[in-house]
Amino acid sequence: MKFAIRLIISSLLLLPVAAQAQQAKKPVIRQNVPLDSIRLSDPFILADSKTKQYYMTGTGGLLWKSPDMKRWSGPYSVAQPDPTSWMGPKPMIWAAEIHPYQGKYYYFATFTNQAVKIDTVQGTPIERRACHVLVSNQPGGPYVPVPGGDATYLPANKPTLDATLWVDMDKKPYMVYCHEWLQNQNGTIEKIQLKPDLSGTVGESKVLFRASDSPWSRENPRTGPARPNKVTDGPYLFRTGTGRLGMIWTSWIYDVYTQGVAYSTSGTLDGPWVQEKDPITPPNYGHGMLFRTLDGKLLMAAHSHQDIKGRYHRVPHLFAVDVSGNKLVLGKPYQP
Repeated sequence: MKFAIRLIISSLLLLPVAAQAQQAKKPVIRQNVPLDSIRLSDPFILADSKTKQYYMTGTGGLLWKSPDMKRWSGPYSVAQPDPTSWMGPKPMIWAAEIHPYQGKYYYFATFTNQAVKIDTVQGTPIERRACHVLVSNQPGGPYVPVPGGDATYLPANKPTLDATLWVDMDKKPYMVYCHEWLQNQNGTIEKIQLKPDLSGTVGESKVLFRASDSPWSRENPRTGPARPNKVTDGPYLFRTGTGRLGMIWTSWIYDVYTQGVAYSTSGTLDGPWVQEKDPITPPNYGHGMLFRTLDGKLLMAAHSHQDIKGRYHRVPHLFAVDVSGNKLVLGKPYQP
């Protein structure tokens, strides 16, 4: 029972508590903060060539800025969703990403309205949680609803999280996201086409793979042998030097937060997706993404994970990465 409770908390990232605290009051801006002194889950770093700045966001709806990644200023409040929308006036914000696209900057994030329940599965109430997109003309925001955009990007009765943007071989933009395991009991990673201006979605979603497809994830059921974990978390897509399409994503090995990688045999989102046998990062690191520094180095940003007396402590970290061959090779920790 103890592990089952921990697993539920794990999938919810526990960071909503921090997210609520951050949004309940105006954040105090700090200067010259080293990366390892920032507590942040699901870090995403944009290296913006126009402004010659790095912008880091993640869970909590706040933003950090740096000219060199050595010292950061923040956190700045940048997300301004519509308070009259389904999100309510003070939604939790998880796993925010900033993507430049067609001259604007788009804020892909997970918003949760705890006041609204959409389902109950095995006695667990499911809150309204969904991926949504905001937009700004500047990387530092503010990020507001896309003009004329859809009220919802995904079905209201489906809890979704950790959306990212990918333009596939057909030159069309797609949202890639997780359908949460709390509802489907076997988390999925799915895709749905976006409108050309990212103001909404087109058609139906498609499952790319399920948590149970992983050969490395594990959980202990109440009875019987260990089995694949149910959690899918943090998809992020990339191409190798040979043109191979890959995806990093995160789950658990028992109570160890773990990131793996899968590759598409077709080179497109449609797959089929084949999971690598072994995880890609050290134990208790995950929810990664890849970016190039302003001088061209390829890095992975991920967070470390510690359970300290039942509370999660997560800190951003950087790793060198090589994708010049046929697969992603993780290098040493990187110090700016």
